[in-house]
Amino acid sequence: MTRPTLAQQSLVIVGATGMVGGYALRYALDNSEVKSVTSIGRKKLGISHPKLEQVLHQNFADCSPLANALSNQDAVVYCLGTYTGLVSDEQLRVITADYTIEFARVFRDRSPDAAFSFLSGSGADPTGRSRLAFARYKGQAEKALHAAGLPRVYLFRPAYIYPVEPRTEPNLNYRLIRAIYPV
Repeated sequence: MTRPTLAQQSLVIVGATGMVGGYALRYALDNSEVKSVTSIGRKKLGISHPKLEQVLHQNFADCSPLANALSNQDAVVYCLGTYTGLVSDEQLRVITADYTIEFARVFRDRSPDAAFSFLSGSGADPTGRSRLAFARYKGQAEKALHAAGLPRVYLFRPAYIYPVEPRTEPNLNYRLIRAIYPV
């Protein structure tokens, strides 16, 4: 069986300063089949690479200013997010669902044939009936992505991602999971 080639992909990574987005960025920069990487985020990455273009964008409620950067791309890996408990319920909904939907709208208009990969989470509930806000909002974003007219949507629903680099866990639940995960 032969592996399909990527045909010199142009890739967008949103949220590359985070744990998962950072891994996606490093993989893309090291992969010879990826010809260019556009990182879109709120903070500078602190790295440079010949294939990398960094675009700083603060207001994900309006992604219209990103139109040029999102033109003629082959794919996006969307990892923008925050931890439950670090922001209010309303902010969690806005960051998790609204920002994703707004970004997808502009991305679809500028790169209509591109694939959209979305970092969701285990338990995401597109029906909106979950008692967990995180699950409802991730589900809302997933449902909107499927309805957005994108040709290919890939959802990744990890239950937990063990950080290989030490970090400060945002709350007690994360600290407990990190402590028992190796067992």
